[in-house]
Amino acid sequence: MSYDPSPRYPLTRGQVKRGFDVLAGEIAARGPRTLAIDGPAALSWADFLAGLVQELGRLDVTPALVDARRFLAPWEDIQRRTAAGTPPGDPVFGRIFDGTLTDLFDGVPLVEVDADAVIVFGPGSALGVHDLLWYADLPKAQSLAAVRRGDAGNLGQPVGEAGSEQRLLFVDWPVLDRHKQELLFGLDLYVDLSDPEVPRSLDGDTLRRSLHELAGKPFRTRPTFLPGPWGGQWLRNALGITTDGPNLAWSYELITPESGILLGLDDPVEVGFELLMAAERERVLGTELAARFGVSFPIRLDYLDTMGGGHLSIQCHPSEKYMRETFGLPYTQHETYYVVDTKAGAEIFLGLRENADLGAFRAEAKRAEDPGHELEPERYLQTHPAVQHRLYLIPAGTPHASGADNLVLEISATPYLYTLRFYDWLRRDLEGKLRPVHLDHAFSNLDPSRSGDSVRQDLIPEPKPIREGAGWVELELGRLPDLFFAVHRLDFEEVIEDDTAGRFHVLNLVAGEQVDIESSAGEAHGLAYAETIVIPASVGRYRLRRVKGGPCKVVKAFVP
Repeated sequence: MSYDPSPRYPLTRGQVKRGFDVLAGEIAARGPRTLAIDGPAALSWADFLAGLVQELGRLDVTPALVDARRFLAPWEDIQRRTAAGTPPGDPVFGRIFDGTLTDLFDGVPLVEVDADAVIVFGPGSALGVHDLLWYADLPKAQSLAAVRRGDAGNLGQPVGEAGSEQRLLFVDWPVLDRHKQELLFGLDLYVDLSDPEVPRSLDGDTLRRSLHELAGKPFRTRPTFLPGPWGGQWLRNALGITTDGPNLAWSYELITPESGILLGLDDPVEVGFELLMAAERERVLGTELAARFGVSFPIRLDYLDTMGGGHLSIQCHPSEKYMRETFGLPYTQHETYYVVDTKAGAEIFLGLRENADLGAFRAEAKRAEDPGHELEPERYLQTHPAVQHRLYLIPAGTPHASGADNLVLEISATPYLYTLRFYDWLRRDLEGKLRPVHLDHAFSNLDPSRSGDSVRQDLIPEPKPIREGAGWVELELGRLPDLFFAVHRLDFEEVIEDDTAGRFHVLNLVAGEQVDIESSAGEAHGLAYAETIVIPASVGRYRLRRVKGGPCKVVKAFVP
């Protein structure tokens, strides 16, 4: 068993169906009723409707089509109503739009036609009266790529205009995810359009049953691999990931707002992790944590690959107060770096030097916005040797970066969009544009207390045994009051047991070739080197058993 980039899970009493002919047959069999097909703004609705109408014609069904987007407010009004999500003068960051989809409509989608079938389509179509409800979806990675290419617009934008990534991240996704979560329990059909020519569909009852079953056993989300200007080669060389890009900078192993889950073993549908959280948050998180975090899964894991690449940007993340007041999120982007692999001489930038002159730091950083002026971060920041299997703690406000020639597993709070850059080595992105820095945001959040000897003492702690037995030990790798989550490691030669005790665990095999996770949920779930897996709170007691390779190390992240 080796790293699997497409983990799949069986359906519960149902099957995935393929093709437009299946969808047309569903409509024809139901008779003259009103069907609402809701979905994201980035979907190519014209192409989807063309395929569906063609198949309906072969069944002698002539549908009346009603575009729900006609009932949205004018684009200028929508921009005003969502202005907090894309503040003027800030081309990168935004405040998460906390309104509802209804807030962007001037009227409810109305059907005033008589036809063989009436299809109301587009985002918000479910807001009108309907007899049947489908959701046509697109994986987040594909909608982001479409917007970046200029092939898709934003919610409410005139059809045919190119959208902005900023609005997609801070307005469209938040409001449409909340809308989709509300629709889950009334869905008659879920349609995956990751292959636009061959839609894959799943009836609503099977979807909900399958999500319920999944929430009772260990599961993985589908990782997403992305290139970047500082990216390296470890993910490609060590895990065999193939891409067309020059490198891989990230693997999004588990990031709730973007992660998908594959349901169906042979020809799966991809559903967003947000649907699992909408349906099963208590079984996934545990009762106490579900009351605290709601439908937000609070921990994320991703790889940062600089092996053969460059340093990450010098950066920090917002304070709790700044995150709430400026960006509208209830908790902030605390992080940790776990060094999975490294080369001799590689470093981690972390914390300020003793008595660092912050005024001079800001002045130099400002000058470095001009491509002709370099900055030497080491004048202000400490560097530390990158030690394999060591954890580096990065509370909000701490300046940091992974240096070149590291493979870092970032174990962090879920917010992931607020990387505030001080300096980016005068580097250009993959399109050749100078990468921006965010000096006002970054220096407003720089924590001067993260400096001097306290950095080594507090942020690079020695592992501490928590419990141990013959051939195994559980280590606490680092703990700070600022970080609401904990990171432990399970080291074992053959087997180790654990218990969720009503709170989810997230595991990653950082040493060893393969382990099996055995629980009362049924058959064992394999975990290969470098894979990430969620152990839902509902699992309770479970056992890790070495299957292949030498002694194992498994990182465990959880909320105590």
